[in-house]
Amino acid sequence: MSVVEPRNLIKREPRRQLHRRVAWISADNGVTEYECHVLDLSSGGARIATDDAMDVRDRFELTLVKGHHKRELCEVVWRRGRTYGVKFVTLLPVVVEQANDPTAASVQPS
Repeated sequence: MSVVEPRNLIKREPRRQLHRRVAWISADNGVTEYECHVLDLSSGGARIATDDAMDVRDRFELTLVKGHHKRELCEVVWRRGRTYGVKFVTLLPVVVEQANDPTAASVQPS
C-alpha cells in the first residue's frame, strides 16, 4: 500500500495572455536587438518565444515597446526549444551620498 501525500500548490502571479506580442531582446548593451514574441506576462516575469534558432543568453534586456528607453533586465529560468521562461531582475537603486552642506544636497542634477 502506498501513501499519497497531498500536493503543495504553488501560487503564481496572475498572468496576462498577450498572443505573441512583438518585443525585442537587447544584447551588447542595446546595440543588437533580436525580435521575439511575448506569450504571457506577469509582474515578475514573462514567457517568450523566438522564431529563429538563436542563442539566448542567461541574462538580457527585454524591450516591450519599440524605441522606448525602458528595458526590463531578465534572467532565463527555463528553456524549452525556442520558448523561454524569464523572471524580471530588480536592480537596486543607486544611492547617491549627499554632501554635508544642506544647500548642496537640495540641488540634484537631472
